[in-house]
Amino acid sequence: MSVGYDSGRGGGVPALRNEFREPLRAQRDPLANESGRVRSNREHRNARKQSKLGRFIRTYGWRAYALPILAVWTAVALYMTFAGTTEPKTEELEGPVQGPPTIGVASTAIIGAPPKGLTQFDANLPTGILPDGGPFTPAGAKTWHIVPGASSQVGEGTAKVFTYTVEVEDGIDTTTFGGDDGFARMVTETLANPKSWTHNPQFAFTRIDGTAQSEPDFRISLSTPMTVREGCGYDIPLEASCYNPDFVGQPRVFLNEARWVRGAVPFQGDVGSYRQYLINHEVGHAIGYQRHEACANNGELAPIMMQQTFSTTNNDAARFDPGTINPDGKTCRFNPWPYPIA
Repeated sequence: MSVGYDSGRGGGVPALRNEFREPLRAQRDPLANESGRVRSNREHRNARKQSKLGRFIRTYGWRAYALPILAVWTAVALYMTFAGTTEPKTEELEGPVQGPPTIGVASTAIIGAPPKGLTQFDANLPTGILPDGGPFTPAGAKTWHIVPGASSQVGEGTAKVFTYTVEVEDGIDTTTFGGDDGFARMVTETLANPKSWTHNPQFAFTRIDGTAQSEPDFRISLSTPMTVREGCGYDIPLEASCYNPDFVGQPRVFLNEARWVRGAVPFQGDVGSYRQYLINHEVGHAIGYQRHEACANNGELAPIMMQQTFSTTNNDAARFDPGTINPDGKTCRFNPWPYPIA
């Protein structure tokens, strides 16, 4: 049995030929004028030399190319469905921190100013009142001097390495709480603490002192209450701190000296812990955490972006800021750190 081509099939499909059922091929052309050499069966020879792959392609034409491509695409689609598009899981960072921050978003809005939920201060809400304590400077010169000293980078800074200066308003007497160097050391050591913002690898900080010719990302500034009122607003008579991204053309973190000295009624920790909270909270605004938070779960540590200066209870916080906080009865414990269990 030999292989021939059946022209009756589409595309010249090779077919089996039964030599016993079909007549033998003539050795010479009977119509030719002259006899000559025997003509070879070229079709038969080519068919015998053709590989299985060649016969497959000749049989199925363009489908021979389409089927493998379709198979590959199917495999890729299945992989992407079950594995390829699954993002790697990352451990959630410990701590009551909202997210994500809005790093690098240009804004001129003051963040952390006294809440505007009240048109008139309610004397029945004493939690925001400045407690009794040591003396502070009511008003300064509205100018600042940079405290000398710089630090190397702390934190990984995969998203941003923030530079900052530590400044004190001219006219403030800092001798009662360690002098300018004592204030600067508290700021630097707080931001370098692993329970602070650098626990998140997105953030890093480098303190500069003005000797370099570069402008800092923000200026952490101890300021008098009257200057803070100008920089943060004073819609209701509460001593507050804030972050102003464009105060006289400069981004400035305002730390109110009155709060630095006396702390806050709702914050039941010592004044040192409150100062750490004040730094972390206002720097949190500076690095991109624009919103304030409520107490999430009763009895837990308060989120660092909760306004713990005014309240650690949602019922009171809602009366200060009714547009943001839900009065659900939840009360949190004071907390000075973004990642307190780091």
